[in-house]
Amino acid sequence: MAEYNVKSWVAFFQAFKRGEKKHDMRDLKDRDYKVGDVLNLQEYDPFTGEYTGAEMRMKITYITSAKTPCAFSSAALDKNYCILSLEPIK
Repeated sequence: MAEYNVKSWVAFFQAFKRGEKKHDMRDLKDRDYKVGDVLNLQEYDPFTGEYTGAEMRMKITYITSAKTPCAFSSAALDKNYCILSLEPIK
């Protein structure tokens, strides 16, 4: 299991915190995400260019990518990106 610190813009971070957002699209260029890995979401304000200090840990439960496609992902999802299904770690 790997753990990654990743930026999460305020609106997205807050949606995760409320339990409304359960997925995230991520770049695969510098990370080899796997089911069971942990994302340490760090709330980031893109307007000020600063982190807020809020953090939230999320476990990857499923990955949609070129390696694990769904019905339309091979036509719609760039091979350098993935969609991570996430659940909060309490």
